[in-house]
Amino acid sequence: MARSLGRFLVLILLVSICDAASVFQPISDSHRSAALELFTPVNGSFGSLEETYEALRTFEVLGVKNKPDVRDASCASVSKTLESSSSSLKDLFFALKVNGILKCKINEKAFEGIISRLKAAINDANSLLHLYHSIGSLVLIKEQSLKADLHLSDAKGVFHSIKALSQSDGRWRYSSSNPQSSAYAAGIALETLAGVVSLSTSEIDQSMIGMLKNDVLKLFDGIEKYYNGASYFDEKLIDSHENQGSISTTSSVVRGITAFVAVTEESLNLPGDKILGLAKFFLGIGIPGDSKDFFNQIDSLACLENNRVSIPLILSLPSTVLSLTKKDSLKVRVNTVLGSSAPPLAVKLVGALGSKDTSLIDSQELKFNSETGVHILNDLPKTIDVGSYMFTFEIVLHELEPEKVYATGGQTRVPLFVTGIVKIENAEIAVLDSDLGSIETQKQLDLAGNNIVSLSVNHLQKLRLSFQLTTPRGHAFKPHQALLKLRHESKAEHIFVVGSSGKHFQLVLDFLGLVEKFFYLSGRYDIELTVGDAVMENSLLRALGHVELDIPEPPEKAPHPPSQPVDPYSRYGPKAEITHIFRAPEKRPPKELSLTFLGLTILPLLGFLIGLLRLGVNLKNFPTKAVPATFALLLHIGIGAVLLLYVLFWLKFDLFTTLKALGLLGAFLVFVGHRILSYLAATSSKLKSA
Repeated sequence: MARSLGRFLVLILLVSICDAASVFQPISDSHRSAALELFTPVNGSFGSLEETYEALRTFEVLGVKNKPDVRDASCASVSKTLESSSSSLKDLFFALKVNGILKCKINEKAFEGIISRLKAAINDANSLLHLYHSIGSLVLIKEQSLKADLHLSDAKGVFHSIKALSQSDGRWRYSSSNPQSSAYAAGIALETLAGVVSLSTSEIDQSMIGMLKNDVLKLFDGIEKYYNGASYFDEKLIDSHENQGSISTTSSVVRGITAFVAVTEESLNLPGDKILGLAKFFLGIGIPGDSKDFFNQIDSLACLENNRVSIPLILSLPSTVLSLTKKDSLKVRVNTVLGSSAPPLAVKLVGALGSKDTSLIDSQELKFNSETGVHILNDLPKTIDVGSYMFTFEIVLHELEPEKVYATGGQTRVPLFVTGIVKIENAEIAVLDSDLGSIETQKQLDLAGNNIVSLSVNHLQKLRLSFQLTTPRGHAFKPHQALLKLRHESKAEHIFVVGSSGKHFQLVLDFLGLVEKFFYLSGRYDIELTVGDAVMENSLLRALGHVELDIPEPPEKAPHPPSQPVDPYSRYGPKAEITHIFRAPEKRPPKELSLTFLGLTILPLLGFLIGLLRLGVNLKNFPTKAVPATFALLLHIGIGAVLLLYVLFWLKFDLFTTLKALGLLGAFLVFVGHRILSYLAATSSKLKSA
């Protein structure tokens, strides 16, 4: 129980301070498992070409093994789309994206027809998305086909037409007829301009590149920030179908910036902390449950993993809970966002803040284990005791690579919890005299064992509980909870806080002043002690025994104990058994008398049967023709059925069942009886007239 309570308190503390700092973890195997769950093919296909590209790109970046084989169905869809003259620009774009990953066998002649169509679409384009799909498709064809000399004839004009859609705040419009600007459109525009630069036959005017750099810097001036250092872009559009979420918008900007920087020699001079903030944003969202958001997360991190602006490095801790009792070592990892190894560097532990604002340790460098890639501090300083701390780390690069710039974010603050077994000593419970305070009964408590005490107290005495708590470093320890509970036989509970002074904890209950609080209830009270803290590995919740409390009879106006709450789940429990008391059966007549009465009731029936036998059966008037004979026969069968129904009513049927059957038989008898009686009447009239 104590161990479970300790884990629970650790969880509560972790949740309570999650707003103070965040520990970011790079991409792990959890993302690979999630990718296989989010991207599941149906009938050998992921659906549209866009969805197929998102799944294949995610698998490619994560290096997922045992991924589903959709090559045949996907390549067939790619070939059909590229060969069709009615395919939309968007479908062509994603078909080429899929082909770039699968390397399908596409006829070079198919590319020729697409190139002429795309160039015509660029000349007639009236929106940013049309230019994005058209120019992006030409760039993909240039990479996938033998036409390495594919160029735009009027690249400068196209560049100017796209640049004309930019706004003063760094955002872009989707078209000249749409006055609203968007950060999502800015990312699309930058990626499209990167394609224009790569397809240009001559160098783009540097003044235009400089203006574009200013647009990017203005765009980053409006970046949003979280408390934990994460940065993201959000849309400002209202009531627009073009509105995107923060994940899609930030992903678009990241793709646009990395694509534009890759084709230009200019440096954007973006602060490294903003690039690191973007990486923290995508890592901080965990594992999205939507496949689109998951793709945007992984694709954006892949762009940040290898770009010319700055490559973010993520400092993470395998565990943020260290045990002094187990002598755990402090371990720190530094990786790229996708979990790749970092360049040669050192990690320094700059400081550690506890409850006070002064650092408890001196700056020191962690030892690097080249086999595990972990920076380690084997022994925590003596100044670090059980508690919660804010550790500050700093990444120092050893050798700077001229072609790569890394973003470390300066100093990184990480919440850390140091736990240990707290010593519980000198625990005792005593009964004191109310006047002199002398000890009348005293018993030692073994809080780590299972000893149970039994005490007897009256209202003129006191109950004292005391113990000492000491940390593994020998310091006084004040837990989050130190409570004593007394529970009466009637389920009435009383909870008291155990006060402390340094290492010593003590609680004295003067029952003379507590008789009203105890509602003048005498009897047995169970004693329960709770000592718990998030960093206390041996937190306890245990019964100490019981005390027999003798309190005088309550006065007339004494308070009554509150009614105990009713368990809401008790209504679903078994109900009390219901016993029925039936009326005693009435006295019946003797058996002989009942049989005699039955015989008397049967006598008329016997007389009727004997009379029929004496008179005989007269069949002279029975019809000889087929149809009348049939109705006559049905009439007699119906009469027999009525007699049988009487018998069933007597033996089995109830009144309602009998009446329903009798209604059906009555209608049948009326019909056939009317037909046969009409026939007999007609026959009789003919005989009389003859």
